[in-house]
Amino acid sequence: MSTTLIIILVVAAGLVFWGISLYNNLVRLRNNRENAFANIDVQLKQRYDLIPQLVATVKGYADHEKSVLEAVTNARAAAMNATTINEKIAADNQLSSALAGLRVSVEAYPDLKANQNFLQLQNEIADIENKLAAVRRFFNSATKEYNNAVQTFPGNIFAGMFGFHTEPMFEVPETERAQYDKAPEIKF
Repeated sequence: MSTTLIIILVVAAGLVFWGISLYNNLVRLRNNRENAFANIDVQLKQRYDLIPQLVATVKGYADHEKSVLEAVTNARAAAMNATTINEKIAADNQLSSALAGLRVSVEAYPDLKANQNFLQLQNEIADIENKLAAVRRFFNSATKEYNNAVQTFPGNIFAGMFGFHTEPMFEVPETERAQYDKAPEIKF
């Protein structure tokens, strides 16, 4: 066997192993992103389980706020029926908006705000919202790492060949962005 042939075989083997390494890294990053979203699903499930209790508690005080309660219930149902990551992101954004409307409605009921059951539920939801924020940040970090691997050279060559593509982040919808850009109003 000639030296040239051996060098060609070694270089070819090196390229094959390098390609396998790039592919495996893309798979690992995609799976990390999916795992990160599974963590969001766990927190969303807890949130969905608490919402009927919250709605039932509020209903006792606010029967005439039916449209707000229906919006929360419908958003929860849509979120539970979402199947893809993108559908779940959209449904969760809708549910977050509905819960914000519920919080505004509750302000009109001083007795409800002092009710121990309501306060406990409100604290539990606040805790879940904080956990959701943390797992969303982790999801976005995993998505960014995955997207960077898909978009940067030489990973972008292999990504295109094997069907990897960039994925969306978990972001605030444009319709709500103005609300979050505005400083909160504090009243005493």
